[in-house]
Amino acid sequence: MSDAAPLFQPFQYGPLSLANRIVMAPMTRNFSPGNVPGDKVVEYYRRRAAGGVGLIVTEGTCIDHIAASGYPDVPYFHGEERLTGWQKVVEAVHAEGGKIAPQLWHCGGMRKAGTPPEGDVPGYTPSGMNVPGKVNRHIMTQDDINDVVAAFARGAADAKRLGFDAVELHGAHGYLIDQFFWAGTNVREDAYGGSMERRGRFAVEIIEAVRDAVGPDFPIILRWSQWKQQDYTARLALSPAELEQFLTPLVAAGVDIFHCSTRRFWEPEFEGSDLNLAGWTRKITGKPAITVGSVGLTEDFLPVPGESTFREAEPASLDDLLRRLEAGEFDLVAVGRALIANPDWAALVRGGELASARPFQKENLFELV
Repeated sequence: MSDAAPLFQPFQYGPLSLANRIVMAPMTRNFSPGNVPGDKVVEYYRRRAAGGVGLIVTEGTCIDHIAASGYPDVPYFHGEERLTGWQKVVEAVHAEGGKIAPQLWHCGGMRKAGTPPEGDVPGYTPSGMNVPGKVNRHIMTQDDINDVVAAFARGAADAKRLGFDAVELHGAHGYLIDQFFWAGTNVREDAYGGSMERRGRFAVEIIEAVRDAVGPDFPIILRWSQWKQQDYTARLALSPAELEQFLTPLVAAGVDIFHCSTRRFWEPEFEGSDLNLAGWTRKITGKPAITVGSVGLTEDFLPVPGESTFREAEPASLDDLLRRLEAGEFDLVAVGRALIANPDWAALVRGGELASARPFQKENLFELV
């Protein structure tokens, strides 16, 4: 492996000061009974901070809206007991010298009625669709939209109050914000549907409300993706010009850092350039960008046919990643499954011991260590 020094350069953006360029990617773990991040969750994040991760982005944590959750035992970001749990996470990460941001999440149409603890509440979507062409969810009214915008703002204000170092908004992977972005699930005929600018209005209103809630200096990260879990081939922008049209209003609304989710970080986003999605996003906006997608592993995360868990993978070379980082293609690198298998992954890389890293195995998902 090439010299890993580029990964261990400090990063500074406004008040956000990181010891290195390694980010723990947000990964849903379903280990929060009662939707409370308990002691096991505290220890899980503490160990990654102790292992040398510069910035931890938490698993998706649901905002204060009746239909925000879509999965059992995921943590919530509202209610005294739940926020007290997150306070303990922040304190544990900071005690190890790490920095941390919560990922605020609304599942949108990925929610199925009957999911506890909200029971028969349906999924909320822009046009009643979780997949294109199939209306089987609640179509959001203006009041619904206003409620969700306000809930994101409350969550961000609580994040700042609890001592988090930034906040990330989950606008990717076919969840609610992304369902507004995606023409396949947004066929509204009002101010929130139609053109790319109109489909982005919901996100803009959320970002603006969050900015008002946290003030001018608290960093706002937006995670976004071209692909959707409903359709891995979906794309919001087919060209750099369309990507600029998509990103410009988000920058104006207040995004500081873009977390650009891809399944394979090494794939070029558009023909005629080797730049990946984070590289193009950085080039167009001038804002810092986080790359992600099978970093440090031989296989992407797609399940083996017939299985539902992430694909197992062996440790892989970081040479291409380091070359791109050193060239300034992106600023930060998010690591997912490799950090589930190896809490000390960052320390292993820094010490030139990546060859001794444990492979990612599906059994890793069934325990929180």
